Amino acid sequence: MFSKLRSASNPKAISCPRATTNQPKAIPIVLLRQHISSYSTPLSPSSSSSFSTSTEGEKPPKTSPSPRPIFVAATKQHVGKTSVSLSLLSGLQKRFSKVGFIKPVGQQHVPVKSSTLQRTIRVDKDVCLMKERFNLHHLDYEHMSPVIIPRGYTKDYIDGKIDHTSQLDKVISSFERVNELSDVVLCEGTGHCAVGSVVGVNNAQVASMIGADMVLIANGGLGSAFDELELNRVLCQHYNVRIAGVVINKVLPSKYEQTKQYMSKALMDRWGIPLLGCVPDRPFLGCPALMDLEAIFKTELITGKSLRFRHYNVSDINLVTTSLTRFLENLRDKPTRTLYIAHITRDDLILGFMSEYQRRMAKGESFESALLVCGRKEKYEMIPEVRDMILGLDGAPVMIVEYSTHEAMSMIHKYTPKFNIDDKHRVTSAVEHYEPYINFDELMRRTTSSDSSFNEPDAIPFHELRSK
Repeated sequence: MFSKLRSASNPKAISCPRATTNQPKAIPIVLLRQHISSYSTPLSPSSSSSFSTSTEGEKPPKTSPSPRPIFVAATKQHVGKTSVSLSLLSGLQKRFSKVGFIKPVGQQHVPVKSSTLQRTIRVDKDVCLMKERFNLHHLDYEHMSPVIIPRGYTKDYIDGKIDHTSQLDKVISSFERVNELSDVVLCEGTGHCAVGSVVGVNNAQVASMIGADMVLIANGGLGSAFDELELNRVLCQHYNVRIAGVVINKVLPSKYEQTKQYMSKALMDRWGIPLLGCVPDRPFLGCPALMDLEAIFKTELITGKSLRFRHYNVSDINLVTTSLTRFLENLRDKPTRTLYIAHITRDDLILGFMSEYQRRMAKGESFESALLVCGRKEKYEMIPEVRDMILGLDGAPVMIVEYSTHEAMSMIHKYTPKFNIDDKHRVTSAVEHYEPYINFDELMRRTTSSDSSFNEPDAIPFHELRSK
């Protein structure tokens, strides 16, 4: 069916001229949108919205209208899109009995077992996180991550080795299945709205295909954040994707009230779009755990492996180049959870670190520091006797890194930690921090409204857009 619908126009060259005063906006992928336009209202009891206040085993009462799918995209990388998605899914589960999740286009993938296919498949890592964290047992991995873009995919697409229509079919069919099994569907995009354009499946285009409302995430600030939002808003408008609202993330606590007040006013005055959330920064969520360092340096802790999920503040990293006496003083004066970096030739510092650990343990005192031992591969090597001593004192985290101390410091500072299903503390902390700042009532109002302005005061009403 979809192949017939798309044959009406060239799927690789979708045209959508901008609206003028006397001319309504052209609608991209118009036939596909007609096909899914009914998603804005309940299709059946299995797809209607329902609140989670009913007794277990009973289908909650149906409410009308049903929310449209919610698509989350950001203005750029590392602005907290997954953090917001976690909080949205958590909040939606408090309001609906079955919340669906799909990441239509993913990049970083992991192997998982599909129950329906009875084999291992690869899905985006965020899909694994969401399904396991929120117990989405009503969904199978098969439909939650339809398109994966691994290394080399873009070249194959440009060379014609990957069929464009088959990509769209995967996205549509997977979404339909998730939507059928859920009361409301949360979709997480990849990066900003234009990501995926080179292979014909950017976030705004996909949101248009499935009839989703967009939630845009930007980092704290006023001018720069608004400018970045504008670039993404224009692309959403190009594809006729309605923006449900904006979440401003990582706002400096000292500027929280100012940012919330002026961003709310600017968004409503300029675009008629609400500020759904203004989230103050919480530095802990950006602190790498030892397991993150293992991933950065492609190595493992040689001791203290049970402490892989211990987090360290990057600002507390201490490169040790002093004498042993000064280092021991530093160990006792610095915060107990400090990450130290020393060169592999400094046997005195390595043994001093282990000695301080023993002393603290003997006195029943806390010791949460970790040590990275750095030295270029095949140029420096740890003395076997020193390694044996370290291995005999399992408890204090020690990691050998085959980079110079300067390279190691630089790599850590450039790294942005990502969520991992195994790091339950970070995931839970993110949900607990973000969820209270999201205006779910306004989000529900926006995603169920059948007649609301389309981003601009002079634009056509949304019900007219959906009826075309």
